[in-house]
Amino acid sequence: MNTIGVLGGMGPEATILLQRKLVEAVPAEDDGDHIPLLIDMNPQVPSRIAHLIERKGKDPGPVLAAMARRLQNAGATALAMPCNTAHHYAGAITDAVDIPLLNMIELAAERATKELGERGCVGILASPAVRHIRLFETALEKRGFTVIWPEQNDQMLAAIKAIKVGGSCENARTTLRDASADLLTRGADLQIVACSEFSIIADSIASNVRAIDTVDLLVSAMIEFSKTLKSRAR
Repeated sequence: MNTIGVLGGMGPEATILLQRKLVEAVPAEDDGDHIPLLIDMNPQVPSRIAHLIERKGKDPGPVLAAMARRLQNAGATALAMPCNTAHHYAGAITDAVDIPLLNMIELAAERATKELGERGCVGILASPAVRHIRLFETALEKRGFTVIWPEQNDQMLAAIKAIKVGGSCENARTTLRDASADLLTRGADLQIVACSEFSIIADSIASNVRAIDTVDLLVSAMIEFSKTLKSRAR
């Protein structure tokens, strides 16, 4: 079975979440049924928040490109990156290698189309950095969707930082729940959990919400990619 390389460490717990979800999603009867992974767990990737919002940090692009090359040279046949904000640097990654990046943003846009058809309102539960660079707007608006965001920018960023420091915590859960309820009230037909820290507490979104999680979408894409290559090998 072909190996998938993971650009990890943004943050470490989110990378572990991806691996756990992948193990749980594979219908394995033995160890050998699982997808082989190469994980570059690099918490020293320069801060995406500092670079994109504060405008004072180093560019993460060259570091991510170097990670991608290491993974390809080690035998990875595709790349996965469980950090939504870091997909701003997807071009630097794909320019550095000859293997595909399973892009969470495109995966989310494709799923939104399947869920809603050609139009609808999509609410994004993500870092303010993702909002600042219009990462999801670029993918969703060209498919006919309108995009709305929670109004609690500072609280959302504080919740993400709290999860990075202490994992799942009640204050972060309350912030996510309130933001999700706000999006529902304002007319979101679908909500996207688009921060891998929020994926850790995704069970805290408001009740009766139609939602998708980008980490879950990435897991499905990794399994599908592995199946496709395995089928071709036969």
